[in-house]
Amino acid sequence: MGRVTERRRTIRIRNGAVTARPDTLVAEEPLEIRLNGRPLAITMRTPGDDFALAAGFLVSEGVIGSASELRSIVYCAGAKDDGTNTYNVVDVQLAPGVPVPDITLERNVYTTSSCGLCGKASLDAVRTTARFPIADTPPVRIEPGLLSGLPDRLRAAQRVFDRTGGLHAAALFSEEGELLDVREDVGRHNAVDKLIGRAVREDLLPLSRVILLVSGRASFELAQKAVMAGIPVLAAVSAPSSLAVDLAAETGLTLVGFLRGPDMNVYAGEERIALHSGV
Repeated sequence: MGRVTERRRTIRIRNGAVTARPDTLVAEEPLEIRLNGRPLAITMRTPGDDFALAAGFLVSEGVIGSASELRSIVYCAGAKDDGTNTYNVVDVQLAPGVPVPDITLERNVYTTSSCGLCGKASLDAVRTTARFPIADTPPVRIEPGLLSGLPDRLRAAQRVFDRTGGLHAAALFSEEGELLDVREDVGRHNAVDKLIGRAVREDLLPLSRVILLVSGRASFELAQKAVMAGIPVLAAVSAPSSLAVDLAAETGLTLVGFLRGPDMNVYAGEERIALHSGV
């Protein structure tokens, strides 16, 4: 199976001095996700937690919402012409009776580490396919001080980032601030899918009392994934997109951006943040 990191020769220039030495890089390889034997999607990812990634992707797509809807996830044997296994193709078999989405050329999705489900999703699609309406979840009240300490805790848990400097991360925290799980990947949306996939395989959806923290920006795709998993709070250390804010406002998702120390912007769902002044 592919490794999380690889070594490559590099020329380093420091204060005018030139040296040659190996550098540790994050691995990036394609993963093809098949559904009941038919190609569904390709994503560029960091190898590891591939079954969770596939399961989380299917949650985000509205195909599954519980462990009982999964029959199996396996690597496809003989993925190369010579019969060897690349460990870059997984096949997800749905449980009997679970509806299989229409897989056509138009429906097939190509995802990359930067864009997620580019051009496919819409606000209406998420509203109509979400199984776990966030507005119906039990109330969660988060102190700003609790949120402010989460990015440092996420950074401390990024083991591969320390060696490569080239990975996004996503983490789930309890409403009390306990770190529940953290995943790293070259694609931020993959890191989130790995979290959600691990949760669905353990039959923990909806994640109605957790905080999702991402190391970069909050794109529409990440807001979509939070909504589809029933996560009530999405926080990001960088900016959200306008469509992410629109989706959060329409679905009841609490969206926090620019979370840096005690400072943050709350773009939607402020009722879950214990605001004490200035509002």
